Amino acid sequence: MGNIANTYYPQSGRLVVLGAGESGVGTAILGKDKGFDVFVSDLGTIADNYKKSLDEEGIAYESGQHTEDLILNADIIVKSPGIPEKAPLIKKLRSLNIPVISEIEFAAQYTDAKLICITGSNGKTTTTMLTYYMLKNGGLNVGLAGNVGKSFALQVARENYDVYVLEISSFMLDDMYHFRADVAVILNITPDHLDRYDYKMENYVNSKFRMIQNQRSEDYFIYCLDDEETMKALPRFEVKAQQLPMTQDSKVEYGAYLDENKNIKINIPNRDEFEMNIEELSLQGRHNVYNNMASGLIAKVQELRNQSMKESMGSYVNVEHRLEHVAIIGGVNYVNDSKATNVNSVWYALESFSTKIVLLLGGVDKGNDYEMLRDLVRQKVKAIVCLGKDTARIHEAFEEDVEIIVNSSSMEDAVNIASHLAEKGDTVLLSPACASFDWFKNYEERGNKFKEAVMAL
Repeated sequence: MGNIANTYYPQSGRLVVLGAGESGVGTAILGKDKGFDVFVSDLGTIADNYKKSLDEEGIAYESGQHTEDLILNADIIVKSPGIPEKAPLIKKLRSLNIPVISEIEFAAQYTDAKLICITGSNGKTTTTMLTYYMLKNGGLNVGLAGNVGKSFALQVARENYDVYVLEISSFMLDDMYHFRADVAVILNITPDHLDRYDYKMENYVNSKFRMIQNQRSEDYFIYCLDDEETMKALPRFEVKAQQLPMTQDSKVEYGAYLDENKNIKINIPNRDEFEMNIEELSLQGRHNVYNNMASGLIAKVQELRNQSMKESMGSYVNVEHRLEHVAIIGGVNYVNDSKATNVNSVWYALESFSTKIVLLLGGVDKGNDYEMLRDLVRQKVKAIVCLGKDTARIHEAFEEDVEIIVNSSSMEDAVNIASHLAEKGDTVLLSPACASFDWFKNYEERGNKFKEAVMAL
C-alpha cells in the first residue's frame, strides 16, 4: 500500500485535523473515506468554500478555537504546515505520544502513484509547475499538489493519478517521517524561515534533506552541484538513491550540465541524451536554467521523448505572481514578483533584468540579511519604493547604494511613485523580499493589488 512501506500509523479511530485550509480539508475527506472518526479544528476563521465542503461531507469542525477535550483524545493528528512545533497544543500532543504528521505523510499511505517531490528555497513553484506541464504534455496521467494545486490528500481520495508532482516546503518536511520520494529534488538552499529553525542554518538544511530519507537504490536524487549549502551538507547524509547532479559551471557524466555553446545536456543511464540551447527556453535567466535542468532530468527519468520535452520547455508560461509581466505603460515594463518573499528570490529577480529597475520592496521582515543584494542593487536599481509599516531596515541596508529610497502609504501610492521615478525603458518590479501580512492577506492579494494599481495608471 502506497509509498510508506509499512503502515506506521493507526488505520482507524479518531483523526483530528488542525487547520481547515486546502490541505486540512483534503485530509479530512480522505480520512472520512478511509473510515476514521474525523474532527477538524481551526484557530482562525474557516473560509466559506471549505466550510461548505466539510458540511457536504458531514465532517465535524470548529473554528476560532482549539477545544482540547476534542483534540487530545485523537489517535492521530494531521497538522497544517503553518502551525509551529513550539505551539503549546503541539507540545502537549507530543508529550502524550500522539503521532503528529503532515498531510503529505498521511496521504502517501493510500496511493501507489510515483511521487516526484521538489523542494528548495527558490524556484520550487516554477520547477513544480514546469515539470507538471512537461509530464502532462508527455502523455502521463499526472496530478499536481503540495504547496500548489489541489490538496494531495483530496486527490488521493477522489482522483486516480499514476504520478504526482509535489511542491514540498521545509515546514511540510518537518512532519514527514516514513514517506518516500521516488524522485527527490533539492534545487538550492539559502537562508529562509530561520525564525522557525531557532535561527540556525543547519536546522533548516537538515529539514530540506529530509527529502531523501527512506529513498532506495531504484529512486533518484536531483541536486545542484553549484549550490554551496547543498554541497556543504551532502557528506553528512547517506544517499541511497541514484544521484543526478546539475551544474552550469562544470561537466558531469550523468545529470545535467551546460556546454560551451550554452546547450543544456542531460544524460541518464540507459536513456538517450537530451540537448537544448538555453536561447530556446521560454523561461530566461540563470536561475531558470537550473529549473529547466531539474524538470528535464525528471522528464528523462519518466522516459519522456526529447521532442516532447523540447516543445514543453519552449512553450511554458510562468506562474502568476512570479516574474509575471503585467503591462508596458509609457515604455516602462511593470513586473509582478509578489511571490518573492525572501531575499534570495529578489536576487533571482534582479538578475533576470538588464534594464534599470525601480524596486518595490518591503513588508513583514523575517530577519532578512540584505547584504547579498547590494551588488545587484548598486548595478541595476535606480530607486526603491518601500512597502509596509516597517521600512527602517531597508533604508539602513541600501542608503549608500541607491540615491532614492521613499516610503509609500499603500500599494496604489507605491505604484504611482514608481511610475514617476521610472523612465522609458526601465522596469518597475514588485519583488518585496518580505511576507505580506501587514498590508495584505497573502502574497496573491499583494500581487493582485499591484496589478490593479498598474492598470489604473
